[in-house]
Amino acid sequence: MVRIKPFRAIRPPREYAAEVASRPYDVLNSEEAKAEATERSLLHIIKPEIDFDPIADEHSQEVYDKAVKNFRLWRERGWLRQDDKECYYVYAQTMNGRTQYGLAMCCHFEDYLCGAIKKHELTRPDKEEDRMKHVRNQRANIEPVFFAYPDNAEIDAIVAAVIARPAEYDFVAEDGFGHKMWVIDDDADIRRITEIFASVPALYVADGHHRTAAAARVGQEMMAKNPNHRGDEEYCYFLAVTFPESQLRIIDYNRVVKDLNGLSDAEFLKALEQNFVVERKGVAIYKPTALHNFSMYLGGEWYSLTAKQGTYNDDDPIGVLDVTVLSDLVLNKILGIGDLRTSKRIDFVGGIRGLEELQRRVDSGEMKVAFALYPVSMRQLIDIADTGNIMPPKTTWFEPKLRSGIVIHSFAE
Repeated sequence: MVRIKPFRAIRPPREYAAEVASRPYDVLNSEEAKAEATERSLLHIIKPEIDFDPIADEHSQEVYDKAVKNFRLWRERGWLRQDDKECYYVYAQTMNGRTQYGLAMCCHFEDYLCGAIKKHELTRPDKEEDRMKHVRNQRANIEPVFFAYPDNAEIDAIVAAVIARPAEYDFVAEDGFGHKMWVIDDDADIRRITEIFASVPALYVADGHHRTAAAARVGQEMMAKNPNHRGDEEYCYFLAVTFPESQLRIIDYNRVVKDLNGLSDAEFLKALEQNFVVERKGVAIYKPTALHNFSMYLGGEWYSLTAKQGTYNDDDPIGVLDVTVLSDLVLNKILGIGDLRTSKRIDFVGGIRGLEELQRRVDSGEMKVAFALYPVSMRQLIDIADTGNIMPPKTTWFEPKLRSGIVIHSFAE
């Protein structure tokens, strides 16, 4: 069972919402952020290294201090304001004509530590520490994490009634994705949402494992410093936008490799035939059609690779994943790439960029071969999280990303 609560969001006035809201910190580098940031953009708070000339080291103390200063300035200037009442918020994202509706809420750090908020990826201590510094210094969760919850008809009904009203925010970002937000300020709705989630068995981290882990660690720190800790203090909670699992789609996360480990094209194709049915598809882009079918781009042509029966285990939540099949049978066995986290011979390309990006990187000579994978399903993600397993690196890509700055949660006393 999980504990959630409403909160007094810090958020932009309606007229500034589109400008303040930004892409999250980890989807663009400092140079891209500097080019993209307008005067009121939240990028000045989540990537404040862009305010230095030249751009500063994002991990330097002066950058962390600048983040705190900018957050204060944005509130002083009225670009961010705090709601008077604790509320929940509906946040809708539209991509390619399909809309998903999430609830912005605060989740309890102890639910993450005890496993009621379930993860499917490992985190890196250095990235956790960086996110911890931002949360600790700001005493706020500036950016939400992205969770999923099991479908619930009563929650759906409450959300449907709320979105029948005009939205508080309604804008299309520069990437073409639509964003809307509604405030749930009715006391009965707030109380019922809290009650319903108290009976939800688990929440699932979709995107934001490092921010979730960092928020939990800050909660632990502050608990340890408070001899009168009760467990309901604001610092016990962190910001999430939580979506019904059936509304979420995971898109493909593909691979490009620099070399064939000393093999010629013909030798590589021959080696693949041991475990795959290999079909030449020609110059037109070929997209995987089902689980255990891959597309490969090599030497100016596309190929279909279908894993042979017996080369994978559909009864194993990890063994069934195509990232596992590709890693075991191709990247490791043939190409000699054992550790995807550390190898410099491989790179990863989110499916949002399209298979044209795979072809471009091979045709440019930067890479030798590319592989496109059939996307993981939400059911596979949940099965892995429920069984306590961890997905291989770079398995899931969620799109659209949550816009940062729609709502912010502060736990400053």
